[in-house]
Amino acid sequence: MAARSQAPAALTLDQCISLAKSAPSTVQHSRQQLAAAREEVFAAESNFLPKVSISNTFTYNSPLLYDRNRFSFIALNAVHEYSTLGTSSLEVDSAGRLRALLDRARANEQIAATDVALSDRDLTRAIAVAYYHLLLARRLAASAHENLNAAQDFEQRVRKLVAGEEASRADEDKASLEVVVLENTAQASDLEAQNANHDLASFWTTDVDQPLVLADDLDHEPVPQQIAALDAPYLKRPEFRLLDAQKAGYLADSRQARARMLPQINLAFHYGLDASQWTSRNRGYAGFAHLEIPVSDWFSAKKEQRQFQFQARAVDTDRAIATRLFSKEYQDALSSVTATYQQTQTTEREVTLAKDNLRLSQLRFQNGEGSALDVVTSQNFLVQAEIDFYSSRANYLNAQSALKVASGQ
Repeated sequence: MAARSQAPAALTLDQCISLAKSAPSTVQHSRQQLAAAREEVFAAESNFLPKVSISNTFTYNSPLLYDRNRFSFIALNAVHEYSTLGTSSLEVDSAGRLRALLDRARANEQIAATDVALSDRDLTRAIAVAYYHLLLARRLAASAHENLNAAQDFEQRVRKLVAGEEASRADEDKASLEVVVLENTAQASDLEAQNANHDLASFWTTDVDQPLVLADDLDHEPVPQQIAALDAPYLKRPEFRLLDAQKAGYLADSRQARARMLPQINLAFHYGLDASQWTSRNRGYAGFAHLEIPVSDWFSAKKEQRQFQFQARAVDTDRAIATRLFSKEYQDALSSVTATYQQTQTTEREVTLAKDNLRLSQLRFQNGEGSALDVVTSQNFLVQAEIDFYSSRANYLNAQSALKVASGQ
């Protein structure tokens, strides 16, 4: 006997987020950029260590035409010259250039780390929006089909009454018109649900047309949001860390430009062979100290230094603007959570009243006390009430997700 195929487990929001993060995404790209930034820091730290190399050179210098024992190029040392040197060089950071390079690398690392946090947060938020959009679209599509079936049943009852001359042709036309309207609504709702499925599935797969099985959070009774009494929680948003890292990077660039105006010392040590004969007796060593003192670059370094200082000040301006903007977003998110929760309570009562109204309208019509128009109108009220009900629940869940972003979580 063949084993029965088990239905796929319903995906929760957290599972959808996990699937999206395991697939190639902006989060993975940001993590790769962070790994590259860390290598940049290691390279900047290695600048403080001496560089060691081994060079091997053979030079042939043609002899003079009138004296075969003397070489022709005065800049060279012999007819045959052998050079095998081990070299160790060190840049003494007297001007602070290497320290500035390291600070810039560390700032880039912090920028990359913040980009990871921002990408992770934004992807999580996008998945939540797509997830609740799909749940809402499916609920509205199911509601549209239920209302369509009810309208079709009512149309059949009206036709029987018309055949028995208990209702007018106008009543039948109203009932038929309502069926056509609800058919269009159901078709549009199905398309919206299908596109919403594509949107969510595209975060981790190319098989976007395969219907996703989701855990329906809209069935859960909304729970009031517990909001901690914190002073300006929006200041914890990663955007502020990004601004701080950008400013630190500009200040490091400014110090690099300043280092070009200061004396710089380089040390070098050579040991090995540099002679006209290949023999160990000719080996030796030499040390070099090089001091470079800048005199004038026509204020190029000074202007570059001031350029980066102005950019650092611009970051301070961006931070002040962001503080005001994020404060507004946080208050908007708080208001949205409170308002949408209240809507979930009122729309639930709206659906109950709309169902009772439709039931009574149908009874009055069957008893000859009401018109078909009353039934059609009541049916439309129920459709709108169900749209409001499911929309309010989805909006409340989305508002909670937006509040987390606005409060830096």
